[in-house]
Amino acid sequence: MAQQQVAGRRGRSAPDEKVGKEPVRRQAVALPGLKLDLQTASEQIADRILAAIAVGVLYPGERLPPERELATMLGVARNTVREALGRLQAVGVVDVRRGRGGGTFVLPIGPDSEGSRAVLRTLGPVWDEVALLLDYRNLVEQQICRTAAWRRKEADVVAMTGALRQYRLAESAEASRVADHQLHGAIAAATGNRHLHRLSRELVTAVNFGFRADPYSDDLHSRALAQHEQLVAAVVRGDGERAAQIAEQHFQTTTVEPWRTALAAVRDEAGAKDGPVGS
Repeated sequence: MAQQQVAGRRGRSAPDEKVGKEPVRRQAVALPGLKLDLQTASEQIADRILAAIAVGVLYPGERLPPERELATMLGVARNTVREALGRLQAVGVVDVRRGRGGGTFVLPIGPDSEGSRAVLRTLGPVWDEVALLLDYRNLVEQQICRTAAWRRKEADVVAMTGALRQYRLAESAEASRVADHQLHGAIAAATGNRHLHRLSRELVTAVNFGFRADPYSDDLHSRALAQHEQLVAAVVRGDGERAAQIAEQHFQTTTVEPWRTALAAVRDEAGAKDGPVGS
């Protein structure tokens, strides 16, 4: 699914954005480390959310953060988020529920859908740069796990094994993600370097287009569990090189593969319908 431009992404409105209406002319809106040029800011944000749903960063039944929080996460004005969600509701991608326990919830989408096409619109023009960000995060995650194996203390081991146990017991997407976040946070904390820890969190957001989680599915959870077991074991016994090797395999499985597969699938679909699509 990294660039220290990540911090600048939060809380910043798109250029020339006016409250209450969308700009008429085309404009560039900042992505984490990237820029896309779409007709309006709200269309871009709608496509980013659609792409995140299509690849599993956002999963069916998940409640999206409130508008204000989404605006901060995605670096645009709240009005832009509101209009983007309205577009998504109109095409049946999200369900807005009022009252107690309400919110905006993700609905399932089919493979041949607007969500799939959003993956192509969002990733297609910038895939080479996204690939560099993925490579950057891959290298950072390897070094974090290598360093954690060299420096872990007993308290770190307790934190890692506890988070691994919670991941093993997780029976829902939400519980799985909470445990996954705690596990990787415990490994990063074991480096003893808060800057590495912060960078790890920022890169998760960066490679997933502003969202704070990697793709999720039941299959990914099962595959990641075996890798988590091996990774924790390597860190605990102080085997830095093995920990780095497993970290790379884990990152390819849980982040690179879902995004690459989603893009390849919609490119193949577009090619079958319209002829070759440029790489």
